[in-house]
Amino acid sequence: MQIKKADFVISNTDYKRCPKPDKPEYAFIGRSNVGKSSLINMLTGQSSLAKTSSRPGKTQLINHFLINETWYLVDLPGYGWASVGKEKRDSFSIMIKDYLLYRENLLCTFALIDIRHEMQNNDAEFMQWLGENGVPFVIIFTKADKLSQPQIQSQVAQYKRKMAHLWEEMPQYFVTSAVEHKGKTEILNLIQQTNLLKLS
Repeated sequence: MQIKKADFVISNTDYKRCPKPDKPEYAFIGRSNVGKSSLINMLTGQSSLAKTSSRPGKTQLINHFLINETWYLVDLPGYGWASVGKEKRDSFSIMIKDYLLYRENLLCTFALIDIRHEMQNNDAEFMQWLGENGVPFVIIFTKADKLSQPQIQSQVAQYKRKMAHLWEEMPQYFVTSAVEHKGKTEILNLIQQTNLLKLS
């Protein structure tokens, strides 16, 4: 798939006010500072579609982008150590979970994980929640340009070992780098194939 057009549509705090659910939808979420905005910009080929910031937790709304006028890319607020108060973090949690549970045209959630670090508790808990609630998801390891290939393999193997304690099999995953455009083709191909299956 080639993304020829990507347009911002709307930001809001309630899945009920999202665009009409008449197109396939794909959500991107991860801990604060995981590189989500950079990944979205890399996938769409636009340098500033999603706003990047040195201050983690900048995304605080459900952001919809219409891609090629045929499907939605959704930028969700991050979780983890965003520099906001507990009350706002709790409201983020409710907003995100309601969206993931009740957005009827959401076909896949991409859970972003910084490949440089060992599995974090909030990543593990979030993926477990997705699984327990039947929310389809794919893991995207980010920032692979920061590691050598042997280090990448070691980190992925570590995740596989830890996931094996809770999962029958490792969820599908991609290793990416926004800097090197690594993983772009694979992710867009998955979206294209899923869209075709939805239409068939």
